[in-house]
Amino acid sequence: MRLTNVAHLRLPFGRLVGYDLQVGDPGAPLPVSFDQRRHVGAGDRAGSWMALSFRLTGQRELSDLAEAWRAVVQRHGTLRTVFVPDASTGTDDAGPGLHEVEIGEGRWVEHPIPAGQPVNEALRDVLDRRCMSYAAPSHRLCVLETADGPTVVVAADHSHVDMWSMLVVVRDLLAALDARRAGREPFADRPPVPAFAEHTEALRDRPRAPEDVRRRWAEVLGASGQVMPRFPMPLGESDGPQPERVEVRDVLDVDDSGAFGVRAKELGVSTLSLVVAAMTEVTREVADQPLRAVFPVHSRYDATWHDSVGWFITNSVLESPDPDPTACAEAVKEAVRLGSWPLEDVLEPWGGMPEAPGMFAISWLDLRRLPVRVDSVGLEAQYVGASILTDGVMLWFVLDESGLHLRCRYPDTPPARAGVGRWLDRLVERLREEAAEQVGGVLDVGGWRFRLQRARRTDVPAVVALLADDPISGAREVDDVVRYEAAYDAVARDPGEFLAVVRDHAGTVVATMQLSIVPGLSRAGATRLEVEGVRVAKGLRGLGLGAAMLEWAHDHGRARGATLAQLTTDSARADAHRFYERLGYTATHKGFKRPL
Repeated sequence: MRLTNVAHLRLPFGRLVGYDLQVGDPGAPLPVSFDQRRHVGAGDRAGSWMALSFRLTGQRELSDLAEAWRAVVQRHGTLRTVFVPDASTGTDDAGPGLHEVEIGEGRWVEHPIPAGQPVNEALRDVLDRRCMSYAAPSHRLCVLETADGPTVVVAADHSHVDMWSMLVVVRDLLAALDARRAGREPFADRPPVPAFAEHTEALRDRPRAPEDVRRRWAEVLGASGQVMPRFPMPLGESDGPQPERVEVRDVLDVDDSGAFGVRAKELGVSTLSLVVAAMTEVTREVADQPLRAVFPVHSRYDATWHDSVGWFITNSVLESPDPDPTACAEAVKEAVRLGSWPLEDVLEPWGGMPEAPGMFAISWLDLRRLPVRVDSVGLEAQYVGASILTDGVMLWFVLDESGLHLRCRYPDTPPARAGVGRWLDRLVERLREEAAEQVGGVLDVGGWRFRLQRARRTDVPAVVALLADDPISGAREVDDVVRYEAAYDAVARDPGEFLAVVRDHAGTVVATMQLSIVPGLSRAGATRLEVEGVRVAKGLRGLGLGAAMLEWAHDHGRARGATLAQLTTDSARADAHRFYERLGYTATHKGFKRPL
C-alpha cells in the first residue's frame, strides 16, 4: 500500500463533500490511555489526524455511503466518543476527559475548491479543521465525486485510530456498503467488537513491569541523555518545530522484497530484524553510534482486539549496537518486551515520556501478516499522513504484496536534509544491495552452484527448448518464437506471475518453472502458489536441483502471502508423482483439463 503525505497525495479532480454528523452532549466518562492523554493534552492543532484514501468503481449514491459510515461509527465505540478539557476545573490542567456521545443525524456539505487550489490542499484544509483532538466528532468521511466514481477519504484524529484501525474502518465501510446494496442490516451476522476504552481499562489492571524491564528502560534513556532516543546526526539549531520535509520511497519491489525475505529466513530471523541490521550498520557507518530509536509496538496482545478501532500503539525503545542479524533479532525481541508493559508506570520516574527535540522513531507494519486485509491494489488505497511542523525524525515502513515502502518525515533544515538524507540514501542502498545478492536466490546442489532468476525476454528460446525436451509435453510445443515472445510479454506484465530460469556457472539456462500467485475466496480467503512447467535439463536430473527449485518456490509463495502450494502433473508421470510426494505434496484432488 502506498505511504504518502497529504502534500503528495494523488487525487482526481472532482466535487469535494464531507459528511457532518450531529453529536450529543458529553455523557458518561471513560478511561483515557497514556498515549491519548499525551496526544490530546497538547491541545487542538492542525495535522493531528491520519487518513486512508481509496477509490470505488462505478457510481455510488451518497446516501448509501452516509448510511454505511453511520453503521461503522455505531459499530466502533471510540468513534462515538469525544475529548473535552477537564470538567472539574474547566481548564486543561488536569488533562483531557473522554466521554461517550450519542450520534444523531447527518448531512452532506460541499467543500468548495477555489480556483487554482489543488484538490489535496482543499482536503487538507478540511481535515485540519474537522479532525482535531477536541472536535466533536474528531473524524470525517469525505468524498470526491468524479465521472469515474467516488474517491473516499476516511480520517480521524490520531487519538482514536492507528494504521491497523484504518484498515478495519475501510474494511467495515465496504462491508456495510455491500450489505446495504443487498438489502441486509450491516454487521448483523458479525459479533460485536469491544471498544478501545475497554482495552485502556484492561491495561490498567495489568501488573507492574518487572525490575529488569525498568532497568533496561533506564539504561537506554540514560544513554540518550535521559530523554527518548534522538536521531544521531544534527537536525539544525532552531527555536522550535520547523516545516516538515517528507520523503516517500519504494525501497524494494515484489521480487526484491521476496528475495530479502528468503535471505532473512536463511539467517533464521524476521524481515524486520534484517532491516534493523541494515539500519544498525548504516548508523555505525555515517554517525559512529549504535542505533537507538523509539519503537512503536501494538498492544493488541490477543485476538479480542483484532477487529476493534482505537490507538492500540504504545512506544518502546530499540537499542541495536551490533549489525549481526541474530543480534538485531534479539534487539527487536527486547524492544517488543519493553513495550509490553503499561508505560505510565514504567516512565513514572521521568514524570511521563521524556520527549526532546530530535526524537527518532521507527515504525514497522507488515500488512501481509495482519488478520485484517483489504484489496489495497484494487482500491488504489493510500495511507495519508498530515502536514505538520516537526523537530524530530519519524520513519514508517510498510511491507505488502507489492514490496517494501517507506515514508520519512524530518525538519526541512539544511543540516537535516544533509544528515537524514545521507542516512536514508545509504539505508535504501544497503537494503537493495542485500536484496540484489539474493534476487532469485542461489541454489547449492550436490557441490554445484546455480542461480535462480526471473526470466528475461532473451531467455524465451531456452525456456521453450526445455519445455519441448519432454516425451509427454514436447508434442504440445510449436516452432513459433513470436507466439512465445507474446506469451512472455503477457506473463512479464502480470505482477502475480514469476517465470523462473536457473542458470549454471556459465550462465546457461538449465531449468525453468512458472509460479503464479492466485488470490481466492475459498479456504477462508487463502492465497495459493500455483507451480507449473517445472523442467530440468536432462544432464542434471537426479542431482536434487528440482527439489531445491521447489523449496525456493515455496519461500517465494510465503513471501507473497500464499498459504497453500498446488500443482498439476500428467497422470502418466509416475516418477514425477513420487518426486512431488517426497516434497510433501499429496494427491488429494483429481485434475481435469479441456481444450478451448
